[in-house]
Amino acid sequence: MTQHPGTPTDTPAASAGTGAAPAVGGASAAGASTGGGGAAGDTSPAQLEAALAAAAAAAPAFGSSEPAVRAGWIRAVADALDAAAGELVPIAMRESSLPEARLTGEVARSTGQLRMFADALEEGSLLEVTIDTKDPQAKPVPRPDLRRVLVPLGPVLVFAASNFPFAFSVCGGDTASALAAGCPVIVKAHPGHPELSARTAEVMIEALNKAGAPEGTFGLIAGFDVGVTALKDPRITAAGFTGSVSAGKALHEIAVTRPEPIPFYGELGSLNPVFVTQAAVDARGKDIATGYVGSFTLGVGQFCTKPGLLFLPAGHGLQEDLTAAAGGVAEAPMLNDRIKDGFTSGLDRLEKVDGVRVWASGGATLLQTTVAELLARRDEILEECFGPVSIVVEYDGTEQLTQALEAFEGNLTATLHAEDSDADLARELLPKLTARAGRVLWNGWPTGVAVSWAQHHGGPFPSTVGSIHTSVGVTAARRFQRPVAYQDAPDTVLPDVLKDSNPAGITRRVNGTVTTDEVTR
Repeated sequence: MTQHPGTPTDTPAASAGTGAAPAVGGASAAGASTGGGGAAGDTSPAQLEAALAAAAAAAPAFGSSEPAVRAGWIRAVADALDAAAGELVPIAMRESSLPEARLTGEVARSTGQLRMFADALEEGSLLEVTIDTKDPQAKPVPRPDLRRVLVPLGPVLVFAASNFPFAFSVCGGDTASALAAGCPVIVKAHPGHPELSARTAEVMIEALNKAGAPEGTFGLIAGFDVGVTALKDPRITAAGFTGSVSAGKALHEIAVTRPEPIPFYGELGSLNPVFVTQAAVDARGKDIATGYVGSFTLGVGQFCTKPGLLFLPAGHGLQEDLTAAAGGVAEAPMLNDRIKDGFTSGLDRLEKVDGVRVWASGGATLLQTTVAELLARRDEILEECFGPVSIVVEYDGTEQLTQALEAFEGNLTATLHAEDSDADLARELLPKLTARAGRVLWNGWPTGVAVSWAQHHGGPFPSTVGSIHTSVGVTAARRFQRPVAYQDAPDTVLPDVLKDSNPAGITRRVNGTVTTDEVTR
C-alpha cells in the first residue's frame, strides 16, 4: 500500500467523506462551506446531480475550444491560485501539519504545471495532429486523405490525494492534465483537507468564470459513497486516483465493470528499491548513507517515491553512518491522525517480522535484514509502510542481488548506485530494473518528481493500474484523450487544427514531416 502524493489509507471505510466539503460546481461555489472547520458533510444527491449535469453540458463547448483559448482559461486558473496563495497556504498548514515553505512551493508547482499544459496546448503537440494527404499513386492501394487528432473523452472524475494538498489534490496534476485535454473535471475532495479543498475549488471556479470558460467546467464533490456514485454515472468518461492499493483496486473494479466501462488511472503502491554496488560503497559510502536517510525521511516519509528498501553488499561498513543519520532526524507530525495510526501499526508489524532488526528509531526508523530472510518472508517484508521507515537489506554476491531484484512487483521507481567499473553488472541489472519500474535512476534518489515533457510517473502494477501512462508531465493529458481520424473530409468542415491553412499555427506532422506549414492537397 503505497501512495504517491496520495492517500495511504484511503480505503472505503477510512475515506467515507467525513468532514469534506459539499458539491461545488457551475457558475459559483454555492453550497461549499468554508466556515468554521470547513466541513458540512457529504455532497447531497441533488448537488451531485447538478455537478454531473453541469459537467456533461460543458463538455461539448469546452472540448471543442481552440487550443489557445483553452490555454487562456488554464492560465487564468494558475494566476488566480498564485494570487490566493497567501490565503490558501495557512489553511493547508492547519489541515495537513505541513510547513509553510513546503506548501508555498507546492502551490508554485501546481501553477507551473498548469502553465506548462497551456504552453503545450498552444504549441500543438498535445493534440498529436497527423496528416497524410491523398496519394492516388500509393502502393499497394491508393491512399485517401487522412487527418488524425486527439479529442477529449468527456467529463473526468478525479479522486484527490492527501499528502500533497495542492499538487495532487483539487488543483493537482490529474485536474490540470484533464482540463488541458479538454475534459470538464469533477474532483472528489479528500477528507484530510476539506476546508482547503472547498476554498481552492472556489478560487478555480471564479477564475474559469471570469475567463469565459463554459459553466460546469470544474466542480467539487465530497464523500466516499458520493465518489462511488459519481464513478458509476454514465456521464463520467474516465477517472484518476492516487491512494491505497485496496481502495484503488475496488474503484478500478467499479470503473471497468460498468455497463459502459471507462478507463481508471490509479496510482497505488510503490516500494522504490535502491540497489548499491560494492564499488559505489567504496567510492562514496558515507554520501550514500546520508542521501538515503534524507530521501526516505523527506516529508516525514509520506512521498509515493520514498525509498522503502536499500540493498547493500554484506560487510558494507555503513551501519554507523546510517544509524547516525537516522538518529539525527527529529520527530515531526504526520498529515493526520489516521495516517499516523496506519504508520504506527505498520511499523509495529514490520518490527515483529522474524529476521528484521531495528537499527535506529525515533524521528526515523531504520530496520535491517538480509536477502535470504527477505526471500523467506517476502510478503511480510515487501508490504509498504507509509511514513519515515525504511529497511536496509544486505546481499551476498551478484546472484543474491539479482534474486532480490526479481522478488519485486511493479514500482514507480528503481535506483542503481554504481560506478563506471560496474558497467558489465549495470548492463545486466538495468533490463531487470526496467521491467519493474517506470523510472530508473542512476546514482540519485527517487524523491522529487520533475514536472517536464520527458517525465514518467507510473509503472507496472501495483504502482499503477496502467503502466503505459504517466500522472506527471505533459503526456499525462494522453490519459483523457482518444484518437479520431477524418478520411477525405472537406476542409470547410474540419476542426481548425486539421485545416489546410493551419489557422492555429500549431505543430503538425504532415506526410511524415513535423511542420507548422500549410498543407497543399
